[in-house]
Amino acid sequence: MRRLLLASVSVMCLMNLTSSAQKKEGKTKFIDPANMDLSVKPGDNFYVYASGTWLKNNPVPASKTRWGSFDALGLKSLESLRSLCENAAANPGKNSISQRVGDFYASAMDSATIEKLGYTPIKDEFTRLGSLKTKEQVLHEIATLRTKGVGSPVFGFGVDQDDKNVDQYIPQLGQGGTTLPDRDYYLKNDARSLQIRAAYFSYITDMFKMVGVDSVTAKANAAAIMELETGLAKAQNSRVEMRDPKKTYNKFSLADFSKTTPGFNWKSLLTEMKVTKADSILVNNPAFFRTADALFSAVDINTWKAYLQWTLIKSSAPYLSSKFIDRSFVFNKVLSGQKQITPRWQRMSRLVDGGLGELLGQLYVEKYFNDASKKRMLELVLNIQSTFADRINRLDWMSSTTKQKALEKLNAIINKIGFPDKWETYDGVVIKKDDLIGNLVSIDQFEYNKEVSRMGKPVDKKIWGMTPATVNAYYNPANNEIVFPAGILQFPFFDFAADDAVNYGGIAAVIGHELTHGFDDEGRLYGADGNLKDWWTEEDNTKFTDKAQKVIEQFNGFTVNDSLHVNGELTVGENLADLGGINIAYEAFKKTAQGKSDTKIDGFTPDQRFFLSWAQVWRSNILPEFAAQLVMTDPHSPGKYRCNGPITNMDAWYKAFNIQAGDKMYKAETDRIKIW
Repeated sequence: MRRLLLASVSVMCLMNLTSSAQKKEGKTKFIDPANMDLSVKPGDNFYVYASGTWLKNNPVPASKTRWGSFDALGLKSLESLRSLCENAAANPGKNSISQRVGDFYASAMDSATIEKLGYTPIKDEFTRLGSLKTKEQVLHEIATLRTKGVGSPVFGFGVDQDDKNVDQYIPQLGQGGTTLPDRDYYLKNDARSLQIRAAYFSYITDMFKMVGVDSVTAKANAAAIMELETGLAKAQNSRVEMRDPKKTYNKFSLADFSKTTPGFNWKSLLTEMKVTKADSILVNNPAFFRTADALFSAVDINTWKAYLQWTLIKSSAPYLSSKFIDRSFVFNKVLSGQKQITPRWQRMSRLVDGGLGELLGQLYVEKYFNDASKKRMLELVLNIQSTFADRINRLDWMSSTTKQKALEKLNAIINKIGFPDKWETYDGVVIKKDDLIGNLVSIDQFEYNKEVSRMGKPVDKKIWGMTPATVNAYYNPANNEIVFPAGILQFPFFDFAADDAVNYGGIAAVIGHELTHGFDDEGRLYGADGNLKDWWTEEDNTKFTDKAQKVIEQFNGFTVNDSLHVNGELTVGENLADLGGINIAYEAFKKTAQGKSDTKIDGFTPDQRFFLSWAQVWRSNILPEFAAQLVMTDPHSPGKYRCNGPITNMDAWYKAFNIQAGDKMYKAETDRIKIW
């Protein structure tokens, strides 16, 4: 899924929602000059001009790695979830939904019981893994641990749609087996990478000691695990390489793939992973599995036992007693720079949303979402979609043949807004008030069994990839759909009381962003029916690639922490979506009555308010350690450049703020990048 934001946006801080609309003199100011830095010329740094005072007044809180508009809205959603969870826990007999949500939250917040248990919830499993005698037993555990909800040792696995036949499910294998955020953390020898590896070694050592392993053995385990994970990391493709859906689509018969990995019989392994109705498999990096097979043969059994035990420890640590949580946080501080651990209620509210999201989601939409919001959102989507069609018809670089295919795809896009039409019931999930680990295992096993049971069944295109309370959105190329959970339909993205300039600079640009993902460097490779196939003429393909390369070069020129460069190749998909999204939203805005007028509000013209709304969405302070991590791992550019990068290519922005040659952000008209 091509998502607007990070897959895991941490919203773990308790503070006033200073990014919300400001109410002054009885009037709501959706664009508040008090948040701006009017001493900065908009053409020198629009990001600071639009939000400079807000940035100065909102440093990153101690329990956060960053703080911005998304985080403030995320915290607001978490507070709503907390209220719902606490109410459910206090009234468990209200109905079955409240019973399970309340009991799950109660088990997660019962720190007294969790403290008494220490690591006993995993002790038997840890001992059992340490008693393995043969490589065959190790291979069995590599296959079956994931069915028990215990991590994903060695490789990633799932059952999903076949990209070239999206009406069928197929088992899929992915590179994996490592713990650090990216393969380069294992391979680079700069000071930061060396510091992180040293901290990781210490972390593994301490965690083994905390489950009763002696110091000498714990250190030996840590060294062996790091060597094994480094071997797996060396075989992984880079994140940029993994963005190519053609390169990562490698289909094999089970028999043929097994021949490439003599130690792994995939028909047998799939059976152990509960998949029996498959004769073929998709593999995103075949070379990785040849290396994994060689490592399985070469590495001694004691290392494999320690590795599997480590898989158990690290996946369970966030839900064990405080000493495990605290030690994990010490390591996380090295990675992210976060100063204080996130309050428990925030972590556990998010846990319930992640585990029983469509039960909690029913409570959420009942209280916080309404049909009027959904209706208004649909109106915006249809306007943006229609405007995008107009823009495609006017493109001067695309042939009529490809335009016809592009319009066919655009018109086929499915819109999902707010919450699913059919809720997941979680039948079979067992929730107990006094067994957090047991609850998590039951949920994980349910989700795994549901996924693998898809084999041989019709594809269910009504499934959602996010919970209703999520502050995010996504485009799914296989279903050719855009999805907007209820959680994102709040200020600064959307507000019923706001003028069109604010809503179009916010949520409409997000809608345009997600639609454009269907036509970014990855999404454009999928057809109207969702299948991975080539529908471009060769000439149009070349023209698009040349234009996308200019976006790559623009973002390669941006720096983080003074010296780290944004990776334009890694972030190109999101940058293309931002560029398309704001252009489409602006043109759609100009169709509205406000867009056609020059009437000022709070001193700003409609066009100025549109761009200021766009800017305040992206304002964010971030810790330098976390910023460095995201440069390596995040397909999204930093907020500053998501704000400033696209608008330098828009003639309307130059006109709205009288940007002139000599201003630092000025680009000559002939250098402005225009794609969608």
